[in-house]
Amino acid sequence: MNNKQQRVLVVAAHADDEVLGCGATIAKHIANQDKVKVIFMTDGVGARDNSSVQESQARTLALTNAMTALGVTDYQCFDFPDNQMDTVSLLSIVKEIEQVIAEFQPSIVYSHFGHDLNIDHRITHQAVMTACRPIKGHSVKKILSFEVLSSTEWQSASAPSFKPQYIVNISQFWPQKLQALQSYQQELRAFPHSRSLECIEALATLRGASHGFEKAEAFQVERILAQ
Repeated sequence: MNNKQQRVLVVAAHADDEVLGCGATIAKHIANQDKVKVIFMTDGVGARDNSSVQESQARTLALTNAMTALGVTDYQCFDFPDNQMDTVSLLSIVKEIEQVIAEFQPSIVYSHFGHDLNIDHRITHQAVMTACRPIKGHSVKKILSFEVLSSTEWQSASAPSFKPQYIVNISQFWPQKLQALQSYQQELRAFPHSRSLECIEALATLRGASHGFEKAEAFQVERILAQ
């Protein structure tokens, strides 16, 4: 257990990104009695040809079940257009994130890698970095980017690659991540798709075994400010 409670903000473009990227780390923070808030920038269904009220309701239920599995009680959804976040001003997105930060005062922020294939991931990353400008008195001291299978590894070969330097041992928290993933069955695919349960577990095993753990989640360090 941490001696000092931390305030942790997770900024995800879509519901399921938070579990894919840092679900077990979220559960670990909560087990350490840290305060965790998760925000979602889109509803995740708006760009789909067959999106409907029923699908949106199913998505909301999946999100709620995933949050319960991870132990998250504080979460919020915005309604920026799914897979079209580049059609709205960056400033409007930044302002929403800035408002959350001003109210919640997190010291740690987890969000997307800046060169993911998915446009919403990239815009979310840019908005987070803008909202977390390192000015005097800002609460955020650590920013970590997570990897999302079927987006991070599908980036263009000409783009900078994800470089994991911050490794979190999630061996004890894999069951919570798995339960949360199962809430998002509609978003999972059959193996050998990279967003299959088999591949998600394989990545966790690789990240862990590469650093002496059974399972791990890996992050790219965007910023760490030491006092």
